[in-house]
Amino acid sequence: MIKKLNTILIFVIVLMSISLINGCIEKNAVEYEVTFNALWSKETHPDDFPPNPHFSGLIGASHNDKVYFWRLGELASSGIKNMAETGSKSPLNEEIGISVLNRNALDIISGSGINPSPGSTSVTFKVSENFPLVSLVTMIAPSPDWFVGVDSLSLYENDSFVDEKTIVLYAYDAGTDSGVNYTSPDEPTDLPVEIFKIDSYPFIYDDDLIPVGNFVFKKIG
Repeated sequence: MIKKLNTILIFVIVLMSISLINGCIEKNAVEYEVTFNALWSKETHPDDFPPNPHFSGLIGASHNDKVYFWRLGELASSGIKNMAETGSKSPLNEEIGISVLNRNALDIISGSGINPSPGSTSVTFKVSENFPLVSLVTMIAPSPDWFVGVDSLSLYENDSFVDEKTIVLYAYDAGTDSGVNYTSPDEPTDLPVEIFKIDSYPFIYDDDLIPVGNFVFKKIG
């Protein structure tokens, strides 16, 4: 109990510090809105499509190239593991908060989920020339440890911030649970494997890999 309270206290302090740091180090931040359009449905992915299809709350950050929060071909952090297996934003939000305190991240992105899918949801965040990258994830639910997201996507191109960018989203496996279908019981992987793109069942239909949605980033200020 004491350990849990200490963790909560540390995170509260981190959150309080974020606003102070953001105000001090970035005077010319640019605001974006990202819309997550979930297209995942029984029509797009008919193989064993689960009941109650939904996505967990969006969680991520704007940051620089000195840090990243997940990467294809690398082991998942505790934060990515929890997000991909349970939809929890913790401890990924704490990992991001520490990066903010270390001045490697500017803004925590925390938005709502989608229930049921298909559907859409939006959240705003800030970037700057010093923090032009965005990482953002959400769990495919139900699933063993599957998620969608972007890793270190740059919104700064050709010496300016893009007005709009659309990213097609495919499913990833966090490599931490060995379940093989949407509703598999928990089966923790004895030795976690690297994050990989799922290019087979149940995301293949008529021999094509079908995306589950997209992120649309729009500059709004």
